[in-house]
Amino acid sequence: MRIAVTPTAEERTFGAEEIIVSKTDLQGRITYANDVFVRVSGYPRAELAGRPHSLIRHPDMPRAIFRTLWQTVQGGQEIFAYVKNLAADGAFYWVLAHVTPSTDVHGAAVGYHSNRRLPAPAAVRAVEDVYRVLLDEERRHGTGNAAVDASSALLADLLARDGVTYDEWVWGVVNGHGGLR
Repeated sequence: MRIAVTPTAEERTFGAEEIIVSKTDLQGRITYANDVFVRVSGYPRAELAGRPHSLIRHPDMPRAIFRTLWQTVQGGQEIFAYVKNLAADGAFYWVLAHVTPSTDVHGAAVGYHSNRRLPAPAAVRAVEDVYRVLLDEERRHGTGNAAVDASSALLADLLARDGVTYDEWVWGVVNGHGGLR
């Protein structure tokens, strides 16, 4: 059961030298959280274990970004994404996430590994503009698959308009806005 958390305007940060690390199973349930993740998210470690990683999903995040993320890692590829997370007390924190599939000795995916670093404020402002457009599209279609389909199509259109892939767009933000603090 998801714990209802009301977002606040409080922004939480963490050290530029710190890395938030988590691992999940193939369904996205948390199997490991490092001390930085526990501290910044505000959840006791025991409450994180076995919970869906979406526990920390902030409502300001377009679902199209998570669809892109999941499709990429389930396809066996790594992905970078700017993500606004929701802490247990309603505070938010931005990360530049790097998510990769974890594999067994035979190369079969057994879960996912995510390292998250503190993004540069200019990079966050750049992605917020795009995310706001995607969220507006999702809201025009209510909830469910229709909303995600619509914002995913809009994301694809925006990327095509600029002649870039999703990865190229993220790296354009990283390289053009300082990427990390």
